[in-house]
Parts: sequence; C-alpha cells; structure tokens
Amino acid sequence: MLATRAVGLGPALRRSALAQTGRAAARNVASKRFVQIQSLKPSATEGILNEQRLRRPNSPHMTIYQPQLTWYSSIANRITGVGLSVLLYGFSLGYLFLPGTFDSAHIVDFVAGLPDAVKYAGKTILALPFAYHGWNGVRHLGWDMGKFLTLKNSYRAGYAVLAATGVSTIALVLL
Repeated sequence: MLATRAVGLGPALRRSALAQTGRAAARNVASKRFVQIQSLKPSATEGILNEQRLRRPNSPHMTIYQPQLTWYSSIANRITGVGLSVLLYGFSLGYLFLPGTFDSAHIVDFVAGLPDAVKYAGKTILALPFAYHGWNGVRHLGWDMGKFLTLKNSYRAGYAVLAATGVSTIALVLL
C-alpha cells in the first residue's frame, strides 16, 4: 500500500478495481440461472440416493492385482497379533475367575498326561505366531528407523522374517 502512494498509483488502481467490479456485477446478473426447488419425502430422497449409488463406478477389487509378500505379511501380522491377544486375555481371565480348576498345578498335570505328538503340535501352534509376530515387529522397527524401505529390501526383510520365524519356531518347539 505504501508503494502505491509513493508512486502515485492509488487513484488509478481504485478506478481499475471499480471498473472491474461493475463489469463482473453485470456479467453475474446476465448469467444467473434460476433453479426450481421442491421438497421431497425422506423415502424419495433415499431412493434418489440409492439410484445414484448404483450408477457409480466400482473401485478395482483386490483380485485384479498380483498378490505380494507385503500383503500376506501384513495380514499374517494382524492375525497373529489378534490370536496372541485372545490367548493372553483368555488365559488371564480363566486364571482369575476359575482359580480352583485353572491354576498352574492343574495345567502342568494336564499337559504332562498328553501324548508327545499332541505336546509338539500344541507347542508349534503357540510358537509359530509368537515367533512370527516378534520377528515382524523387529522388521517394523527397522521401517520406523528408515531401513528396508525400498521394494527390494522390503522383500529381503520379509524373507528374512520368514526364515527367522522357521528357525525360532523349531528352536522353541524343541525346548
């Protein structure tokens, strides 16, 4: 604003702005459209909305894309996390609310009476999600630090998680 006063452009800019406003106002009056409005019942508006939704294009479904290791690892990480949480909370609630029948002595006696094949199968069922979720958590920590973010390194880290899961699952089962 001070620059326009020093140069003396203030009156010229005001005249130009007023001239443009007048033209724009005349243009708005000439091009105004009249819209007719009517009230609709709620059921009619729902029908119109449903009809519009039917005419919308669908987004591509996952089946048109090639499956990737990162998809499967993400899904498996979520499933193992939920499974481990359900086991932890279920065991904790059983231990809390059924102290006479669900205590450590009864659990040890029950497991000791099982055949070896059932023990190893149970240990595998517990060790596999634990190992996978743990190693995939380490992978995610690496991503949080900015490591393994390229596609090639992401796949290498994914295969490393699978290998570490296999080795640590076998080690936990054989303990």
